[in-house]
This record gives sequence, structure tokens and C-alpha cells, in this order.
Amino acid sequence: QVQLVESGGGLVQPGGSLRLSCEASGVIVSINAMGWYRQTPGKQRELVASITRGGNTNYADSVKGRFTISRDNAKNTVYLQMNSLRPEDAAVYYCYADYYDSLWSRQRGWGQGTQVTVSS
Repeated sequence: QVQLVESGGGLVQPGGSLRLSCEASGVIVSINAMGWYRQTPGKQRELVASITRGGNTNYADSVKGRFTISRDNAKNTVYLQMNSLRPEDAAVYYCYADYYDSLWSRQRGWGQGTQVTVSS
């Protein structure tokens, strides 16, 4: 199975920036799309951004122009650069990776989550 380890969360002031990283490891045939969800207690999980293996991206309307998703296929790593952070961006951010395992079974792996807090 694939493990995804996230890093980069923390406390930042409004208007500040953070860069999240998520590295996938394990037995991987091919990783297809990767992306980031975020979750706040009492709110529905929201897809923040996604990126295909070829680099096509999609963003939630609330983060367009402020967040940038990217990936390094050689490192099996996806990044989320978050600029101009707002208090409403505070959440636990979870990365995911869609992949085929060694038995040709399509899977989705999840990171453990990293806390982003935006506060003055």
C-alpha cells in the first residue's frame, strides 16, 4: 500500500503564506491525480485543489489566485503553496493520491492531515 506523509502546516498570520508537502511512498505502479482536501469541524470536507499526473490543475473558487498546487513526479510529492491566507482557510488539510497498486487495483491513499491555523 501507499503511505502519504504531510508536512508544512502551522500557525500563520492573516495574509501570510505556508507551503504544504505530501510525499507518497510504498509499492506504487503509477500515481494518477493528487490533491488536497480540507476539513473544519462542523463543515463538509472541501476539495481545495487537484492536479493530474500531466499537470492539469483545478481549484476551489475560494482559493483561486491565492493557492497553487504542483507536483514532482520523480519524488512522488505534491505541494500546496498557500498565499494571502485568511482565517477561513484554517482547517486540517489532507492530501490524497489516486494510484494503481501492484495488483492493478485502483486505490486512493490519504495523508494523516496537517493543521493550518490562520490567526493574528
